[in-house]
Amino acid sequence: MSSSDKNHLDMTVKFDVVPDPEEVSSRDILLSVHDALVEKEYNPINQIVGYLLSGDPAYIPRHNNARSLIRKKERDELIEELVRFYLHKHR
Repeated sequence: MSSSDKNHLDMTVKFDVVPDPEEVSSRDILLSVHDALVEKEYNPINQIVGYLLSGDPAYIPRHNNARSLIRKKERDELIEELVRFYLHKHR
């Protein structure tokens, strides 16, 4: 491996996501899923974290189409929204 190849591997890659304006936002999905979980008397934080960590949709009820809705986004997109919101509120 040449020196230039090795230097390339040490570089940070910039990751940009360009949202589709017709897609439901991660924020709206999370809020709708939260509301469905509250209506079903689940702890919304625990259930959403369980889903985000495991990818198992069984953490999210079908109530108000919440399970289908949360699966419209990749888990990393939902986590990105949560991190963005947290950092925005705490800076």
